[in-house]
Amino acid sequence: MTEPFTPIEIAAGGARAAVLPYGAHVTSWVAPNGEEQLYLSARTAYAAGKAVRGGVPVIFPQFSDLGPLPKHGFARTRAWAVVRQAPNETALALRDDDATRALWPHAFATELSAALDGGALVVTLAVENTGDAPFAFTGALHTYLRVDDVADVTLDGLGGVTYRDATVGGVERRDDAAALRIVGEVDRVYLDVPNAVTVREPGRTRTVSAEGFRDVVVWNPGAERAAALADLDPDGWRHFVCVEAAAARPVTVAPGARWAGRQRLVAR
Repeated sequence: MTEPFTPIEIAAGGARAAVLPYGAHVTSWVAPNGEEQLYLSARTAYAAGKAVRGGVPVIFPQFSDLGPLPKHGFARTRAWAVVRQAPNETALALRDDDATRALWPHAFATELSAALDGGALVVTLAVENTGDAPFAFTGALHTYLRVDDVADVTLDGLGGVTYRDATVGGVERRDDAAALRIVGEVDRVYLDVPNAVTVREPGRTRTVSAEGFRDVVVWNPGAERAAALADLDPDGWRHFVCVEAAAARPVTVAPGARWAGRQRLVAR
């Protein structure tokens, strides 16, 4: 079995990506033009029980602190097993065991696939209920997109969408702006996002589209909150914006049923 902190590398169409078995965590996606598209903190702790700061953490079975589990659940701090490997794709699986059932008393099987489709990165999360009773989960693909300076970034595709603003206790608001700019701390769950989100900065554009996931999370801690994050590079907050396909509201999976959500990232 691959060591959990040894990256699995895939390539296709001139693009490359790397995935850690630890957390089924995508840590790198290099576009065909040779530019890294994901932010990964140099201060991240590669240690059991610690989350990796950056890349694409897998949030399951609890989004944020909206429940009794550790924040963002346990999947991102567990070693996953490699179940499929090809030049352009890797798939990893996590199943319930004594440790997960002590936190979350359900039988499940999850699979995370990371694939390169030309230059695009496609990440798919599947959740199967292997028990005899229904369960509900929340989750996300917590994608850190690398940017030169977050002050120059605009996000399109969220206009007219209602969001929950975690910076003011989850108050729901409607985004009536022509484009979203990141000013100070931003922590929003956009509900039922109809279209892809386009992230623009001078000289570079990325699109984030999703299937199966109803919601989109946009997050940047801003300078003040970032200063309290020991595993974040100094001024690291300036160099990423998180745009993540999410199931921030509970998804119920019946016994024997399977749910899947997919996020596609394209760089231009």
